[in-house]
Amino acid sequence: MKNVQKPEKIHLGKLIEEIRKGRFVIPDFQREFDWQPWDVRDLVKSIFMDYYIGTLLLWEGNKENYRKLGCASLYAFNSESDPEYIVLDGQQRLSALHYAFFQPDINFRNRKNPIYFFIRLKELLDENYEEAFFYYSRTKYYDELVSDVNKQYENHIFPLGVMQQGSWGIDDWIKGYRDYWNDQAESEDIIEKKAELEALAAAAIEIRHIFSDLLNNYQISYISLAKELPLNKVCDIFTHINSKGKPLDTFDLLNSITRKEDIYLKDMYREASKSIDDLSYPGFEMKTQILMVMSILKQNYCSPKYLYYLVPGEKKKVKNKEGQNEEVVLINSNTEFIDLWNTAVDAIDKSLNSLKNQREFGAITAKFLPYPSIIPCLSAIKHFVKNSDLKNKVDIHSKIKKWYWASIFLNRYSSSVESTSTKDFMDLKKWFNNDDLELDAVSEFIGTYKNIDLHKETRNGSAIYKAIFNLFILNEARDWETFELPEYDNLDDHHIVPKSWGKEMGLGQDINTILNKAPLSGDTNRKVIRDSLPNVYIKNMFTNNDEEKVYKVLKSHLISKKAVEILLRENFSVDDYKEFIAERKNTIINAIYNMVINETVELPEDLNKINNDIENLELKFRELLIDNLDLTNRHTLKENLPGDIYDKLNQKINRERKRNPNLVETNIEDASYWMQFSDLQELQRLTTSKAYWPRFEDMFVNKERLTSEFNDVANLRNALRHSREVDTITRMKGEASLLWFKQQLK
Repeated sequence: MKNVQKPEKIHLGKLIEEIRKGRFVIPDFQREFDWQPWDVRDLVKSIFMDYYIGTLLLWEGNKENYRKLGCASLYAFNSESDPEYIVLDGQQRLSALHYAFFQPDINFRNRKNPIYFFIRLKELLDENYEEAFFYYSRTKYYDELVSDVNKQYENHIFPLGVMQQGSWGIDDWIKGYRDYWNDQAESEDIIEKKAELEALAAAAIEIRHIFSDLLNNYQISYISLAKELPLNKVCDIFTHINSKGKPLDTFDLLNSITRKEDIYLKDMYREASKSIDDLSYPGFEMKTQILMVMSILKQNYCSPKYLYYLVPGEKKKVKNKEGQNEEVVLINSNTEFIDLWNTAVDAIDKSLNSLKNQREFGAITAKFLPYPSIIPCLSAIKHFVKNSDLKNKVDIHSKIKKWYWASIFLNRYSSSVESTSTKDFMDLKKWFNNDDLELDAVSEFIGTYKNIDLHKETRNGSAIYKAIFNLFILNEARDWETFELPEYDNLDDHHIVPKSWGKEMGLGQDINTILNKAPLSGDTNRKVIRDSLPNVYIKNMFTNNDEEKVYKVLKSHLISKKAVEILLRENFSVDDYKEFIAERKNTIINAIYNMVINETVELPEDLNKINNDIENLELKFRELLIDNLDLTNRHTLKENLPGDIYDKLNQKINRERKRNPNLVETNIEDASYWMQFSDLQELQRLTTSKAYWPRFEDMFVNKERLTSEFNDVANLRNALRHSREVDTITRMKGEASLLWFKQQLK
């Protein structure tokens, strides 16, 4: 088009003033404002984070065109308008800014009440943008907060409605904030407290700078079509632009940028979604996740600003080995881009299959997936391991699982997903090569898992709630009617003690805790449980079936025999319910340790006996070394052990210190405590070392024979730890070695 469009920019302060004057109107053929409150919040957050929010497409209007197109004001605009532009693309963004900044006394679209939008100033100053911006539906409390400026100052809450007053009004509010905390400081006698209050007052300067910079320097780009452009041409333009009414996300931007490279991302995503958006996980838009996986694999980082370096030929500044900046191109051609895209799609597909696997992660369907946001990092790290030459892949997959469960139970992927994914990907690779570089999150989880407050997990949408359900699936929770594994695609979370009973007893949300839930099919719930108490339906299960089989089925749901006895009590009371909940919590906490942390495999009785024999051998050998090497305390341990073995034990102790600091500090001087961290290989090295072999030669006679027997026991131990099946040769040689050790140790 020639001479009909004018690319321009407008700063935020001016845009707010133009919105206040009613300069923007919406043509009738545009759909209604349909954003959700969180969309509005995220738009405001993007502006404060200095992100691009898309280009507005406007048409200079006149009275005739306003009439022909049936133009109306932005949603909730209730003042007299003075229109200047018809909005062709951007009405959702402009309506969102109007609603957030002008705080109209009109219900938010499809809501019963108006909604207020706020900023937590402390979080804003800390650049914790995920927590800084929030909204709330009108209540008495928030009405008072919006009308009481001192309450705003006291709580460090800035109502976005102040923005409509422009720079003067915002400055007055910030000055009031400063004066409020100065007054508090003047009336405070305690020196430390006074300093804190003065610091709050001083923070007003930085707050003012943030808002001043935002109003004057944040630029919104727009294209203004000349009013002379014919109406039919404008309508044709509108039907051809990608006007979905939301800010362009990274995928949309890259889709536009890469077209010149003959890369058609939307078509590629449609094809990819046939495999990764399958029947088990419907509704997840993986397009951004694919780009994140590509970016992690190519450059470790995956935040939006790094995704642009995936464009073929795009140059990125990096530091070389000498610490100098240099420019590199990550992707040289469209073929390379497409290959990386296909790699990422395949990685996500395999990751989803792992998540759904009933023996790996147990997130069988979308509603049982704790955090979709963890998928990019999980996909990237599993792909990295698969294509690496790392030798210890059994241990590596165990580490991945520990990281995954630690992230879920610590709610690490609820916010700051890009930075968390980046850090985890890099830290996991280091941990794979060095056991002593265990992730802090894993150490924290192992040290605190017993404190998880499962009683409060009553919301079936929470990550921890879903994670417990995943454990039920991994534990092969069986149907309560057929005693077989259920159809997992038709599974619900049903109350063990009925919800109706809980309501009758006034238990409130306590009846909905995950500790009172079991994964059952709807049919079983109707046929077995219905609305009866456990002392009725579980009693019927025992009446109609073999007792041990019933206990086994209930155990698969992490319901212990003690818990069953409680549930079967006559005149079942609230106290009985609380006792059952406490007992089931203990069972589930133990299951978290055995299934997630220690990855204990429930062995057949014969193999379990062998495993116990190996544990006893390790204990006896440690005692033997402690006695023969005069290891009485930490000092003698350091004197008598080879330096590398002492250092290795010290590294293990330090790792344990992150998990259980009090326990370590209590036992740190005890040599026997240190020796608990020695493994079979280290025990063998100490016994056969040149310095100490003379002390054991009479007992074991031949050093080479002792080494061989140690190796056979170690092979059997590793097989028992990592596999449900132990091959015959490994078992026979290991058992023979155990017998040999018993004879020698007599």
